[in-house]
Amino acid sequence: MKIVAPDEHQLLVFWVQLLIILVLARALGRLMKRFGQPAVVGELTAGLILGPSLFGAVLPDAAAWLFPPDPVQSGMLFAVGWLGVVMLLIVTGFETDLGLIAKMGRAMAVVPLGSLLVPFLMGLGTGYFLPARFIGESDDRTVFMLFMASALSISALPVIAKVLTELGFMRRNFGQVTIAAGMIDDIIGWLLLGVVAGLAGSGGFSLVDLLVTVLGLFAFILAAFTIGARAIDLATRSMRSTGASTTSWLGFILLVALAFGSVTQYLGVEVVFGAFVAGIVLGRARIRHHEAEEMLESASGGFFAPVFFATAGLRVDLTILTDSTVFLWACIVLFMATASKFIGTFLGAKLGRLPNREGLALAIGLNARGSLEIIIASVGLSLGVLNTSSYTMLVLMAIATSMMAPPLLRLAVRDWEGSPEEKLRLRLEETSSRNVAVRRAPILLPVHGGKNSVAAAQVMQFAWPDSVEATVMLDRSVPDDPDAAAVGNVFYERPQRMIELEGPVSAAAVVSESALGYGVIGLGAELEPGDDGLFSPFVEEILIRSTVPTVIVRRALHLDRPLPPAFARAVVPIGGSRASRGAQEVAFNLSAGIGTELQLIHVVARSRTLASGNRGERPEADMAWKLLEEAVTFAADAQARVVHTVRHGESTAGEILAAVDELGADLLVLGAQVRIVDGRPFLGHTVEQALQECPATVIVVTHP
Repeated sequence: MKIVAPDEHQLLVFWVQLLIILVLARALGRLMKRFGQPAVVGELTAGLILGPSLFGAVLPDAAAWLFPPDPVQSGMLFAVGWLGVVMLLIVTGFETDLGLIAKMGRAMAVVPLGSLLVPFLMGLGTGYFLPARFIGESDDRTVFMLFMASALSISALPVIAKVLTELGFMRRNFGQVTIAAGMIDDIIGWLLLGVVAGLAGSGGFSLVDLLVTVLGLFAFILAAFTIGARAIDLATRSMRSTGASTTSWLGFILLVALAFGSVTQYLGVEVVFGAFVAGIVLGRARIRHHEAEEMLESASGGFFAPVFFATAGLRVDLTILTDSTVFLWACIVLFMATASKFIGTFLGAKLGRLPNREGLALAIGLNARGSLEIIIASVGLSLGVLNTSSYTMLVLMAIATSMMAPPLLRLAVRDWEGSPEEKLRLRLEETSSRNVAVRRAPILLPVHGGKNSVAAAQVMQFAWPDSVEATVMLDRSVPDDPDAAAVGNVFYERPQRMIELEGPVSAAAVVSESALGYGVIGLGAELEPGDDGLFSPFVEEILIRSTVPTVIVRRALHLDRPLPPAFARAVVPIGGSRASRGAQEVAFNLSAGIGTELQLIHVVARSRTLASGNRGERPEADMAWKLLEEAVTFAADAQARVVHTVRHGESTAGEILAAVDELGADLLVLGAQVRIVDGRPFLGHTVEQALQECPATVIVVTHP
């Protein structure tokens, strides 16, 4: 293969192009953000300024040097831009929640249909009435009509994704539906383009080729979420177990996206769709490397994506609008494109029984055509279906709809927080993103502590979101193990999997498994009081070696039956450590989920009694109340039922146990930082005394 490298001058121009485009796009993006608009509006504007409309008209010689009509020169620039859109769609896939989309049910069936069918029909009508002067060299009115219909039907998934992300709407219900509908619009739009291109190129199209593309696309999607997902899980487990670097994880993400994108490009659907599917599959993987994902997002948003959106306007020549006929029909095309997409999407939302505000947001979001419309217009120009005038009209429509979407979308959802269910989900997601213990990463629970393991399973079932998967490790050589069966029954309504070992579950096996993407280890307390330490060697080794939080549960003393279906009252000591935060997360989720009444306490160890209602002037008291107030705010966000007080006494453990007794609590939730003393884990005298003496069930949330 002969590779033709760009010469020194072409490289110089390329670097200057990138410099100027990036500086202007970033500057205008920041300016737009100051006016409350997303950066993508400024990035698109940068392309218009640098194109023939302004820069080319004012400084034609400089514009000719910077953007020469050289295929190699433009190819290098557009290659960078396409890398940007691939990265953007990977990140969008990470944020796409298929479970949430599936819950929309009927809406997901009719919204894409309405957003495609109405624009297609109105596009046919627009193409029929447009004067002949707008038809290209092919001079075929029928093909021209079909091309206009396809152009008006498509939505721009990259622009939609960027707008939703920058406005903070990606996790809203309408945001997820918009992404899903945009994906469907794009797929069908590209298939329609293939049909029209076949008609334009040869006077007909191959039904066999179309069927091969459609069937190939379905096969790709099926393989991506089955074979592909399993292969990614195996690869990520291997990378995590070998301690792969962040750079290696980033490279792996890009390799998967390029592989998926190559398949969809081969099938006749753009690479961006394959990258989007890759992002979804990678985002659903058991093991993820969030630092690598954030690095990819930063590279995309900071460099590649701005270049992509800026290059979208470089070929737009607004001077052609000085022709009154072109200007009039450009306005008509823009109106028909906007009205048809709005009407079709809104009707689909109504048929899908979505609220009016949600239908309005969907209609505005799907109206953005963006740079993919420019690509379609370029194809039409190259095939002779369009001429310069009709090409400019479609490109202007694409940019105008993309720039209209952000301010209109912000206006449409202003002061609208969604349904109570959506508000609760968003609040829980926001809280979960800051959590140190109760996160959305999988739970690991070894069956080793007898009835205490069952108690740990019950606590985690109550406190963790239902969608979080639980993995149970057990000894398969023990037939009909009642504790293993009980744990499985506790997790019955939760996604779960079993790891069956040939012998007893070892601490080394638990620690090794926990490193493969788990968020927490649940342990049944195995206490061995004496001079040699509080915990059994099994628990000690896990506490020493684990890199994730643990939740240790000790059943109530003298309890011969399973735990009650709900804890009635609990005491939660409040401190300022990450471990205390983890304990609060567990307790507050228990309260929100099963109604447990919580008493938050902070013990000030002093000889004088401090009335709980008097804050006094001492620093210890001020700090106590500040910690409690922060915890109360956290509890309110989690919808937990709490009261709070400051207690004062000589012994912290004594005051905590007294509070349990006075309240009649059946649960005590503590946080503890793991410290290693003489080679053994030490959780503090207060925690150890509580585990030994508290009559109620005790939960200890540790932080490594």
